[in-house]
Amino acid sequence: MAHVLIIEDDPSVRDSMELVLRRHGHDVLAAATGEAGLGLLKDKPDLVVLDLMLPGLDGFEVCRRIRAAGPIPVIMLTARGDDFDVVGGLEAGADDYVVKPVTGRVLEARIRAVLRRAEPVTIPADQDDFGDLVIDRAALTVTRKGTRIALPPTELRLLLELSAAPGRVFSRELLLKLVWDHDYLGDSRLVDAAVGRLRAKIEETPGSPRHIQTVRGFGYRFDR
Repeated sequence: MAHVLIIEDDPSVRDSMELVLRRHGHDVLAAATGEAGLGLLKDKPDLVVLDLMLPGLDGFEVCRRIRAAGPIPVIMLTARGDDFDVVGGLEAGADDYVVKPVTGRVLEARIRAVLRRAEPVTIPADQDDFGDLVIDRAALTVTRKGTRIALPPTELRLLLELSAAPGRVFSRELLLKLVWDHDYLGDSRLVDAAVGRLRAKIEETPGSPRHIQTVRGFGYRFDR
């Protein structure tokens, strides 16, 4: 099972999630504020469940700081699920989101899916050179102009899937299934936000990308 950090200011919600996750065998740490949660990163959690509406340091900033600290997967909790919360949280670096109130079964399923994405992947070929971009599939490393790029698991899987078939157009629905393991009616905003974050890291000019192209009305294509 996993070492999970919950950052949630509502004690009833926090205690409920902690109880459910412990029943599923997870080792759980919990914090009521963003500051306290960031302090617990020293314990190296496998995943963070993060409420966006926190007192003091809000969830958006906490997510950005977690992402800057390393490739720790983040599932954000939002009370509304509206565009501002969801898009803002995804752009801050969250890997997935759930809308409160969330059942223990749903939360556990999302945690398992996110952790699966953090596991080693198997895609044929050891290394691909795309000009200034080099993807080593055996070592799971990405470099641009000789500089190593640190990618969290979701963005790395997205890049591996797209680059494995240059020129192929992937629909958002297919990418949700391949990368997020979403067999239900998933949210394409997950894909769009991850593509935006990925472009910012691997493209020399993210606004005019060389590699990850948008195919209007369909999805995305990786170009050499």
